[in-house]
Amino acid sequence: MTNFEVSFPGLKISCFTLKNQPGEWNFFSMHTPGNTHWSKTLKGLKNTFRSLQYRNYRLFFGGQSISLIGTWIQRIAMPWLVYHLTGSVVLLGVVGFAGQIPTFLLASYAGVITDRRNRYHILIATQVLAMLQALTLALLFFLGIIQVWHIIALSILLGLINAFDVPARQSFVIEMVEKKQDLGNAIALNSSMVNGARLLGPSIAGVLIAVTGEGVCFLINGLSYLVVIASLLNMKVTPRQIRKKTTRIIEELKEGYHYTFGFAPIKSIILLLALVSLMGMPYNVLMPVFAKEVLHGDSHTFGFLMGASGLGAITGAMYLASRKNVIGLERLIPAAAAVFGLGLIAFSQSRFFWLSMPLMVITGLGMMLTMASSNTVIQTVVDDSKRGRVMSFYAMAFMGTAPFGSLFAGAVAKAVGAPLTLTIGGVAVVLGALLFARQLPKIREGIFPVYREMGIRSGKQ
Repeated sequence: MTNFEVSFPGLKISCFTLKNQPGEWNFFSMHTPGNTHWSKTLKGLKNTFRSLQYRNYRLFFGGQSISLIGTWIQRIAMPWLVYHLTGSVVLLGVVGFAGQIPTFLLASYAGVITDRRNRYHILIATQVLAMLQALTLALLFFLGIIQVWHIIALSILLGLINAFDVPARQSFVIEMVEKKQDLGNAIALNSSMVNGARLLGPSIAGVLIAVTGEGVCFLINGLSYLVVIASLLNMKVTPRQIRKKTTRIIEELKEGYHYTFGFAPIKSIILLLALVSLMGMPYNVLMPVFAKEVLHGDSHTFGFLMGASGLGAITGAMYLASRKNVIGLERLIPAAAAVFGLGLIAFSQSRFFWLSMPLMVITGLGMMLTMASSNTVIQTVVDDSKRGRVMSFYAMAFMGTAPFGSLFAGAVAKAVGAPLTLTIGGVAVVLGALLFARQLPKIREGIFPVYREMGIRSGKQ
């Protein structure tokens, strides 16, 4: 809706809003004869950020954007501290395993709880507990008594929290975005938010570690949770209708399992994500080794490498946010996974910082396009009554297999070195992408009827 319009010789300026309501977002459109560049650009921005028209989602986006910067600062500081204390590649893998194995063991149970309980309340609880975990790390560091076993124990605690947080947060998106056709945009903006933090967090962490030490990183992360907790408490959430369940939890677990792995599109995506997470994602665990031993750098090198990966990831996320709908994402998933795998292979062979940086951008781009596209397709086609359980299997595939990958990467890196370990992982990811591509006809047979029912796609295909 246009609020006002001013004309000058050769120029017309219009002001419009995304939605005429309190908290509306204003944009300006400028037109010149024969040139609609500004108009098209702003129209594109309006489309890219259209999910921000929803008040609850704006609060969530703003709060999480701050909190996730703190999360990434801690994610960089923790392995660096472990490697500084021990010099052990194996212990890097152990800490990664400890932080993620609870998600693998408990995510399916957490998915049932997410479907049975208020997701909003679960989210508030997990944010408070994660804040306490970060502040405890900071306290132990400043007291000068922190040891590796403390880090492992607190990593397990955070893994327990994340086991409930991930399915609840993924499922809660649809309660913040009123129109389902904007769901893909909201998921992509979530990914851009995560990777904007991934871009800033490592760079900030590299400086903080060098200047102040890891303890300040943990403290900043703990305090950043106050912002997201405040944003959640300021939301106006309409409680969703939750049918009282008379069935046992084990029966609902079976129902969720049969639904997830009985529906070809969701099954294929989950299996590819599990492979990518198992064989590809441990590059994060090995990054301190590449920064210090392969590229002969320091914490700044580590931070810049992770920041480059984040730059690629946020680029991919913004591309997905600019798309109008989910059509074609099923083809993008295997292509992006192949880019991720090839990026890992190329990065593993680089011995120059100037070459490793752009290769990390490519790797981050492929990783994000794979993960966010997969999430969008699953969230679009899933039955809402089973959303929490399906997203728990998504969490198991995305985060739950990563601890085994961390252990594998740590053990193999000790035996054959970090570069060859990463090459093996990249080859496995490329092979998985090829297998997924062969299943595309069957996957489309499953998702196209759902798209037609939702009005996203018309016709026979």
